[in-house]
Amino acid sequence: MPVISLFYGLIISMYYLDNKQHNFPHIHVKYNEFEAVFSIPDGDLLEGKLPANKTKLVKAWIEIRQEDLMADWSLAIKGEPIFKIEPLR
Repeated sequence: MPVISLFYGLIISMYYLDNKQHNFPHIHVKYNEFEAVFSIPDGDLLEGKLPANKTKLVKAWIEIRQEDLMADWSLAIKGEPIFKIEPLR
C-alpha cells in the first residue's frame, strides 16, 4: 500500500484499485496500534479508530489537501502510480 504522506506519527496510505472495498474516495491512516479509514470528500471517519487529537489532524489535512487527494484517488482506482502529498506542518 503506497504511503502518500507522513506527519506527527500518522502514516497516510491509499490502496491501488481499492474501489471494491469502499466505493468512494478514502484514505487509510495508521498511528501506533490504531488504524482508520477516512472519506476524502468530507473527512468523515468511515471505520476504525484514532486518538481524538490525531483524528482532528487528519481531518484538517484532508480539508487542506482535498484536491491533491482526489487527484491521487483518480490515479489509484486506475492502477496508476500516485504522488506524495505535503504533510501537515
